[in-house]
Amino acid sequence: MTNHDRPEPTDLVRRASDPKSSALPYRWLMRTHPIDRPADLDTVRESYDRVADNYAHMVQTTGMGDIRRQPWLKASIDVFADTVGGLGPVLDVGCGPGTVTAYLTERGLDVSGVDLSPRMIENARRLHPQCRFSVSSATDLDLPEASLGGVLGWWSLFNLPRDVLPQVLGMFARALKPGGHFITGTHVGEEDLVRTEAYGGVPVRWTTHKWRPEQYVELIERAGLSPVAELRLPPDEHSGPSVVVMAKRCG
Repeated sequence: MTNHDRPEPTDLVRRASDPKSSALPYRWLMRTHPIDRPADLDTVRESYDRVADNYAHMVQTTGMGDIRRQPWLKASIDVFADTVGGLGPVLDVGCGPGTVTAYLTERGLDVSGVDLSPRMIENARRLHPQCRFSVSSATDLDLPEASLGGVLGWWSLFNLPRDVLPQVLGMFARALKPGGHFITGTHVGEEDLVRTEAYGGVPVRWTTHKWRPEQYVELIERAGLSPVAELRLPPDEHSGPSVVVMAKRCG
């Protein structure tokens, strides 16, 4: 859940009077490092809009995507929260219905969530009104250098084409402060899997780009980050094998 057409500037500008707007000083009139627009961006966004209500309901009723019910994933997020606490704002890219954003807010972090899908953001705001959410894709964000203490790409970057993901990772690396951390989870494999239905049989059209763990770690290193931890997980009732990687910006 990372791609979306360019939002209105007011979606991405800090407005202290609006608790639902992002607290991060997004900019995009003078992009230093433009990112290629995925060819399927609009199709992916529309697909996630269609599944958003079902997905939010399944998170609440089945525990899918809820880290509170998945001890190893919760432990990973807890370590991330302990590490970036006090370093500055945190951005949850591809936040979906806001489950992890809300958890990190409860942990005391200054965190905002963004997602490509307006309907996902509607659900996030409904379920977690105390949190800040905005509509944007990863490819439309323009984050000031060294402005963030942490960035999450929590099972939200796998729709990015293989030539676009390195560009997004580079943006995340530049946006992190020295000592800031990036955490990501993704599907493990080698294939590009085209999905035509998801989350209760809803028609969709997106591609899940799977990565071997060593390939994924190499991409993160090439972006300018130093991996500090890796967790490999076997398949479960909701998903195939997966990997979680945490990395830091040195300097």
